[in-house]
Amino acid sequence: MNYESNVKYETLAPGQTIDEDTRRKRRRLLMGVAIVVLLAIIATVAVRVFGGGKGTDQTASQVPLVTVAVPGQEAVTRLANATGSLAARVDMPVGVVGEGGRVVAVHVQPGDWVGKGQILATVERSVQAQQLAQLAAAVEVAKADAQLAQNNLDRAKALVADGFVSKADIDQKTASRDAAVARVNVAIAQLNQQRAQIGRLDIRAPEAGLVLTRSVEPGQVVGAGSGVLFRIAKGGEMEMRALLSENELAALKVGTTAQITPVGMTQTFEGKVWQISPVIDQTNRQGVVRIAVPYNEALRPGGFANARIAMERVQAAVLPESAVQSDQRGSYVYIVGKDNKVERRNVKTGAVTDSGLAITDGLTGTEKVVLYAGGFLNPGETVRAKIEKVAAR
Repeated sequence: MNYESNVKYETLAPGQTIDEDTRRKRRRLLMGVAIVVLLAIIATVAVRVFGGGKGTDQTASQVPLVTVAVPGQEAVTRLANATGSLAARVDMPVGVVGEGGRVVAVHVQPGDWVGKGQILATVERSVQAQQLAQLAAAVEVAKADAQLAQNNLDRAKALVADGFVSKADIDQKTASRDAAVARVNVAIAQLNQQRAQIGRLDIRAPEAGLVLTRSVEPGQVVGAGSGVLFRIAKGGEMEMRALLSENELAALKVGTTAQITPVGMTQTFEGKVWQISPVIDQTNRQGVVRIAVPYNEALRPGGFANARIAMERVQAAVLPESAVQSDQRGSYVYIVGKDNKVERRNVKTGAVTDSGLAITDGLTGTEKVVLYAGGFLNPGETVRAKIEKVAAR
């Protein structure tokens, strides 16, 4: 092809000529364009000839990569979480036992430990003391009369042999002696009764334990209608009264261990279930579980606490919660089966543990379970599985 003639006729006006320098520049330009076109053709051919393998890799890279794990089976403790209030295990109200009176002294404060029979408060007893003295004197009088009657009987018996005293006189003096002895016993009984009444004026601890409350002050007049003056936790023992559903109550046993955490604290206290409610509240379908806890000053009756109760131990696969999906048909997981195809597997979930969610039914523990992004997969889809080692628990 004559590039020069074309350029000449297409670019020059009539009568115009091109010098030799211009021709050389245009020739070099046309050669550069030809070289570029040739290189483009060579590159296209090379891509078609040698690029087939890369296309296959690109297709493979479009297959989703998912992380899977083989969970295995392990012993899992099913935990029940409950809330409730703290209280004394045996809360003993203490009030006035006797006739009462004016309180002259209070000997304990809330938080004090007391022994069985220890005096908590003393009631004024001046009148009762005089009555006690009077009865004590009456006992002495009765004893003197009884002694006189005994002496008379002894003298009469000595004169019977001489005939100065008849048998009838002996019988009469014997009866007088017996009556005098009986009056002594009556006087002693009255004296002991008064002593007991005076002793009941002291307000005493019925059992050893921890004083929880006090509602009496010196100078206060108390009586049978004064109500509770002190409250004592027997032995200082505390308990948590936790609320559990009826299903959880059915699986619970006396003696089960529980971890108690008072509200506002990180410290936990170990306790044991000692009583399970025999009735269920018809309103909320819950029952009360009483968990005994040893005394600790951090446990305050009336406070609120959380409890984690170990219900039972089962063999189960444990998965992170991200692996478990749910819909209207229930809970399920995706597993990578034959030919790297995704399969849906319906499961039943159990306890939530520190390691994850226990699967009580639906898995043997040998499957490759998709751990993450299961919501973006579909059954039958082909994936590439990347196995993640399950951490030791």
